[in-house]
Amino acid sequence: MTAAQVEFTLPELLADPAFAAPLVAGGVRCHGGFDEEGTYLSPRTRFRTAAIAAWSERNSELFGTAPLDVPLERWEKTFPNVEQAKFLIRAGVPEPLMATLTRIGTVEGYGANIRLLQPGNLQRHFVEDIRGTATDHLGRGLFEAHGRDEAGWGEAAGHKEMWFAARDIAFDRACDEVDVTAMLARMGVGQGAGNAKERLLPSDISADLEVMVTLMTRVLFIEISAFHTFAWAEAWMSDTELVGGDGAAARLVSYIRADETPHVGYLRAALTEMRDRAWVGERGRTYDGTEMIERIWQPLLAASLGPMREQGKEATLREVEHWCHQRANGSDLLAEFHALGSS
Repeated sequence: MTAAQVEFTLPELLADPAFAAPLVAGGVRCHGGFDEEGTYLSPRTRFRTAAIAAWSERNSELFGTAPLDVPLERWEKTFPNVEQAKFLIRAGVPEPLMATLTRIGTVEGYGANIRLLQPGNLQRHFVEDIRGTATDHLGRGLFEAHGRDEAGWGEAAGHKEMWFAARDIAFDRACDEVDVTAMLARMGVGQGAGNAKERLLPSDISADLEVMVTLMTRVLFIEISAFHTFAWAEAWMSDTELVGGDGAAARLVSYIRADETPHVGYLRAALTEMRDRAWVGERGRTYDGTEMIERIWQPLLAASLGPMREQGKEATLREVEHWCHQRANGSDLLAEFHALGSS
């Protein structure tokens, strides 16, 4: 059995590593910083990274199972592709890319809502002991750290403002030149999610527990698929002949990517722990953890790989069409844009 530390306090899970220099991008003081060698260090990872590794190792030793995972290749790559993105910039139609970066930053800000979850005593929902697990630390620092990463904390900006800074650096102008409210409305950001869905788990299972696990699973899929977005953004932002900042925007995205790694880590660790444990209903009946997780996991994965992907693609295409049609040669621009679709 691993001898690594598996119990952590709230201050420990929120503690920063020792920074030799802060991260400042586009005049914005961001979270995170650099060590003496200039290597970027993510915020709140003095203990969090090691904690996630220890919890995952301990669960594998206890149950002999592999962690839950979905290969990144299951998701299609980002639309538009890199060549299409570069074409839009060369053609003088950068607004769809500005819109995409604005949408990403806005959604990152929404992601901070995970810190509002107050799971309380989760032990009552499981048969096996959850002491020394990621599950037991969800409401004791992990959700809070995740929320602060996304929306920032104190004077240090988080991912929301960091995406906006990357956008403004890349295009050498602030997005206040564009009607952001109208742009987000066209892309469907901020619109209601519709009527509440029927429950996926037996009614005997705590509704609050189901809501929490559902949100965690949905966020995990978003975080994993986002690595395509990071690679896409870094690819065209690093082209110093097309975008401003001498590569600073691409580097900033790489720092955000590093920050997201512990998010994937703790969500996967906790959901794996829940899968490997028996669940307890409100009336004392026990349920197989694998079945409970699968009831949530499979429909959300199908939605992430299918309808949600298509909705996002359609929203982006509408934005491309909107801005191309603002140009006199809009039809020709769209034809060339689509011709690059297989690049």
